[in-house]
Amino acid sequence: MQHRLELINLSRQQNLQTLVENRTVYSLERCELNVFETYTESLEVPLTFNDLVITSMLRGRKVMTIPGLEKFNYLPGETVIVPQAQTMNIDFPDATATDPTQCIALAIDRQQIQQTLDYLNEFYPKADSSECWALKEEGCHFANSQEIAYLINKAVRICSERSIEKDILADLTMKELLVRIMQKQNLRSLVSSAGAYASSPLAFVIQYIKSNLGEKINMNMLSEKACMSKSTFYRLFKRELGISPNDYILKEKIKRAKQLLSNPRSKIAAVSYELGFSDANYFIRIFKKIVGITPGTYQVQICSACEFDF
Repeated sequence: MQHRLELINLSRQQNLQTLVENRTVYSLERCELNVFETYTESLEVPLTFNDLVITSMLRGRKVMTIPGLEKFNYLPGETVIVPQAQTMNIDFPDATATDPTQCIALAIDRQQIQQTLDYLNEFYPKADSSECWALKEEGCHFANSQEIAYLINKAVRICSERSIEKDILADLTMKELLVRIMQKQNLRSLVSSAGAYASSPLAFVIQYIKSNLGEKINMNMLSEKACMSKSTFYRLFKRELGISPNDYILKEKIKRAKQLLSNPRSKIAAVSYELGFSDANYFIRIFKKIVGITPGTYQVQICSACEFDF
């Protein structure tokens, strides 16, 4: 599920310096907030930063070309990390004076990133002692989690306000944002490599969960498979991946449920039982909490869309 950022007021027309990537800058001691707005269709616009940037879309659509990623649509609710001195090429196929694109870019001091990594590796080492905390910079495009959206919104507010303590608050917020992004990257990495690295206890657990979504999986079972106490397992899982084991299990079950419900013949009760829910009403509540709509509404929408495409 994508979490959109809070909208920022558009610039006044008389203050625009250009109609393509008009830039408003808020400079702090160890970070910089850039707000970009484009009011006209434009193609292959290059953009490069001297520092690593965390960019997030607020309005409209861009089509991005970045080394390490295939060309992609960049939409509200999504974030892209762009390494230092790497050039993005951007298309604005839909931008107009009445429907502009708007994007923010948080440029972060390299020293601050390294200090955050050093702190985590010293005081909160990873479960696999052969691995260290690291920020993946190449090819990083993802949907915002609720936590990441909250922190980016907070960073934008701090950077744009007039406050004598905003450098301190921005510094703390950036550290927390980096941690949340790394947790999301850790989870994505474990999911993609779980089958290959059985020596990693969390990777082994992730693979077990994905292979047994129809079972009733409990914490005692998972902690035993990770060869850890229940409390240690829970703490390391949450710390490294940014989500509790139970929440991860439910999200994976709901992801599988969405696949099953794309078949118009699937019955909601049957899907709930297939995924290990003993109570169909509980399944419906969890589905609505995670997806935002009931399984029945989702099935109608997805099946109607398939018929329309056909």
